[in-house]
Amino acid sequence: MNIAKPKIIKGGCFKDERGTVSFINDFNMSSIKRMYAIKHESLQTIRAWQGHKIEHKYFKCTKGSFAVAWKKIDNYKCPSDLPLPEYHILKASENQILSIPPGYMNGLKAIEKNAEILVFSNLNLEASLKDSIRFENKLWLDWFNNIR
Repeated sequence: MNIAKPKIIKGGCFKDERGTVSFINDFNMSSIKRMYAIKHESLQTIRAWQGHKIEHKYFKCTKGSFAVAWKKIDNYKCPSDLPLPEYHILKASENQILSIPPGYMNGLKAIEKNAEILVFSNLNLEASLKDSIRFENKLWLDWFNNIR
């Protein structure tokens, strides 16, 4: 099976005397069923790990910056240590969305206090909860020493 990989969807902006228009025209929202916002007031908060067999998630930082990590799921009951997680720093100042397709776990941590991030999903809440697999946030990644 050829599984999709996480990727960055880049946007742009247009500025003139009237102001600025920011856009991410390559973000196809036709499959989106819900959206929610997360705010981390503390730099100690880690939301990880959530895995999904069928849910596709998209992350857009709207204030500050977040480290968003992902790890391919090789075994849904007991994932192996390899491959190691990868991560990307999403910044509100950079107009981009991180796409994490089904078959991956994800986690996130604010890099700046009071950072905010939007999450878009292709599943409604009920379906997402049925699809969710969770693991301890201390596994696979040292969020405090390995994120740069």
